[in-house]
Amino acid sequence: MPQNPQLLRRLLRAKDRMDGSAHEDWSVHKLAEASAVSPAHFAREFKKAFGLPPHRYLLTRRIERAKTLLRDTDLPVTEIALQTGWTSLGTFGRIFRDITGESPGELRERERMLPHAGVHIPECVMRNAARPDLNTAVLEKRRMEAAGKLGPQSNQEDI
Repeated sequence: MPQNPQLLRRLLRAKDRMDGSAHEDWSVHKLAEASAVSPAHFAREFKKAFGLPPHRYLLTRRIERAKTLLRDTDLPVTEIALQTGWTSLGTFGRIFRDITGESPGELRERERMLPHAGVHIPECVMRNAARPDLNTAVLEKRRMEAAGKLGPQSNQEDI
């Protein structure tokens, strides 16, 4: 059954807030309040509308922003972690590696060694192409690695 267009507009309002301020602490309760629905209903309908739970969507946005800052600035990794909403450098590094397959420093080094052939490609297209795929939870991915179903350096499609 298709979702109500009015509900979709309210969900988009919450999604737009996450997009605009991914560095902020967005609890499901706060997002549900912005959408004028209950937290449980919000989480369920958000996943139905956008294919990811709100927390995973927020992680995707934070990692995208961190990758951009690592590639385009000389800011220290600690500063990038703080600017993208992480309160712990260790958590940032661990989650970043789980999602991208490399540490923030490794990504920065690899990106800087590449020629800038994609300069003429619009930023929105580049972000979409490099968007982390979080259809599988990070903890689930770790369990699969521990069971030997994934290699330690699995690619983005496995996450």
